[in-house]
Amino acid sequence: MPAESLRWGALEALRKSTKGKLKYNPDWQEKGEDILSGCNETPSLSPLSGLILKRLNLSPRSLLKNCSLGSNYDSSPGLSNEIPVSSSSSTSPVLSAHPQPSLLCSPPLVIKWNKEDTQIIEAESTPDSSDKLSPTSISTTPPTISLLSPRATQMAGCIRMCEEKHRNKAKMELTIRQEQQEKQVAAVASRESEQLKRFEELMELKQRQEFQSMRDMMDREKQESIGRQEKLKEEQKNRIKILNLRLREAEQQRLREAENEKQRQTEGRERLRALNAIQEEILQLNQLLEPSTPTQSGPTHDLQSYSTRANQLCSQVSEVVRTTAEGRFPSVDDMTVAERALQEMRSVIRVMQDAAAQAQEKRKQEREKEEECRKLAELQAQKKQQEKSAALSAKEKARKKGLQNRAEDATLKWYQELQASATQCAQSFEGLNNTKDPQTKKLRMELQKAASIPVSQISSISGSKLREIFDKIDKLLTGRPVVSGGKSISTSQHANALDFVSYKLAEKFVKQGEEEVASHHEAAFPIAVVASGVWERHPKVGDLILGHLHKKCPYAVPHYPPMKDGTSVEEYQKILGYRVEDGVVEAQDSFLKRMSGMIRLYAAVIQLRWPNGSKQGPDPHGLNHGWRWVAQMLNMEPLADITATLLFDFLEVCGNALMNQYQVQFWKLILLIKEEYLPRIEEVTSQGQAGSVTRLKQFLESSLRSRHMPPPKGQLSSHFWRT
Repeated sequence: MPAESLRWGALEALRKSTKGKLKYNPDWQEKGEDILSGCNETPSLSPLSGLILKRLNLSPRSLLKNCSLGSNYDSSPGLSNEIPVSSSSSTSPVLSAHPQPSLLCSPPLVIKWNKEDTQIIEAESTPDSSDKLSPTSISTTPPTISLLSPRATQMAGCIRMCEEKHRNKAKMELTIRQEQQEKQVAAVASRESEQLKRFEELMELKQRQEFQSMRDMMDREKQESIGRQEKLKEEQKNRIKILNLRLREAEQQRLREAENEKQRQTEGRERLRALNAIQEEILQLNQLLEPSTPTQSGPTHDLQSYSTRANQLCSQVSEVVRTTAEGRFPSVDDMTVAERALQEMRSVIRVMQDAAAQAQEKRKQEREKEEECRKLAELQAQKKQQEKSAALSAKEKARKKGLQNRAEDATLKWYQELQASATQCAQSFEGLNNTKDPQTKKLRMELQKAASIPVSQISSISGSKLREIFDKIDKLLTGRPVVSGGKSISTSQHANALDFVSYKLAEKFVKQGEEEVASHHEAAFPIAVVASGVWERHPKVGDLILGHLHKKCPYAVPHYPPMKDGTSVEEYQKILGYRVEDGVVEAQDSFLKRMSGMIRLYAAVIQLRWPNGSKQGPDPHGLNHGWRWVAQMLNMEPLADITATLLFDFLEVCGNALMNQYQVQFWKLILLIKEEYLPRIEEVTSQGQAGSVTRLKQFLESSLRSRHMPPPKGQLSSHFWRT
């Protein structure tokens, strides 16, 4: 069939064409590759086509006229890359006008289009034509252009139609793809725009949050700054309070130092007067060693050794006096040296008197025969002397009527009961004292610290501090736990702990009077008011305080212990209150100072009462005991130094309170001391011990003259308890 034969011819033509040599890939459409990109290119002549046409002496118009291809074929971009130009039977007039060789015998020209649209003209010649034509003819004769046959033209048209169909289809797919691409681009752009908006909103939110956090931080810093300023103001106020407190303490310390310096000056003057008295007595005793007449009978060479030793003692005391003559007062050591020299001088005098008595006794034995004749005269003289002595002793007894050397029986019984109670209390915790258990020993030490440390902290700084100390002692005695040394301690931890604490607490109170009050008289009042409060709430502690006080200072009873048979001198001195260490007895000044401190503490306790205690109950140890003490002191024989010193200290501390309580009776008592008891004190006082008597005498005279006894220095005022 014609159509089928044409189909096979078209396929054969396509196979032989350049299109047939293309390798089609079924994935081109999916990959989006442009299949007909080569066919869509517009055919164009190479820049060399002008040269070829010039050689052929042909114009483009004449060439197109002679071509048998239609305009559709010429403009088709789907033609193959090689277009053969063949000769035609009919030639243009221009071609026939030139005397050229036949076009049929010339080699055909093939025009090719490459990718850069450059035309390359290749001349293909056969061997026969190359032999026949000369170079000149080849160069001058233009090649013939072969045209396509009608069948080829028909095939080319079919191909062009097929290509056009595919091109339209490709354009349609391309349009669809472009529309899809535009939709995708629009969707992506819209999505990106929305994301950009969300991002901007997120950034704005973050900025607002950062601004809010920064404002909150500034507010917090402002509040913290205000808080720090308030704290600094509070700290400044506290520092000002502390500085004011320290200034007050410094002022009080300065006043105490001034008072201490004044006291030291007073004590120094007293020691200087005592030293002068000691020197005067030693010089008087030294005169006793000198023989009365150069013709004195008896051995004088024995007195020479005593006189030498006496001169040495006088020189020693004179050396002490010379050191004090340079503008300073004698120290306690100087007074000790002087007193020892005086004691030794007295011993020398006693030994010398004993030796003189022995020598006199020997002389009497030698002269017994000579004295036999004078016995009657001597007996009569002795009788007269005895009668005179009896008269004098009777007169003396009459003058000393009513005085005694010992305390009353009731007072002694009270004194012995207190001592027995203190001894029984000490025996009750003997197991705690002698334990070998480390834990019990540790507990004992902590209890002792808890009892003694608060008493040693008592001072007149402030009333609130004094209340804290009292509350701590009261808690300890009532069995409640207290903090001592960073540890909690209680008397309930041991069966005998309460007795131990009570005993040690009373002992510490008396020791404070012996040491602290003896050095600083004003310290008696804060210690006494705390002791009075403890005494009121815990009477057992008060009895123990009296027991310790009477043991260390028997004159607080008052009681003058007699020397019993078999008691050594050192033991008796300890009973009297002296300190004896390694056989050495303390100096009289030190002894009187300690006794004075304890009597001042006792006098302060008598007149004071704890302000926060029960005012309705009776005073545990009030002013009636002070009146009893003074009355019993006046009923006993005075002692040198002791009686005058203790009476002065007691009246200076407690006299104002006794005056307000007993009024007229008190002034009668003072007048009795001044007119009757003071002369008795002066009789038993030597010249070197007149300092205490002088102070007492001046104090009594001043009080009687002004009819007023001044309150003691350092007494706690009502303002003190508000600090």
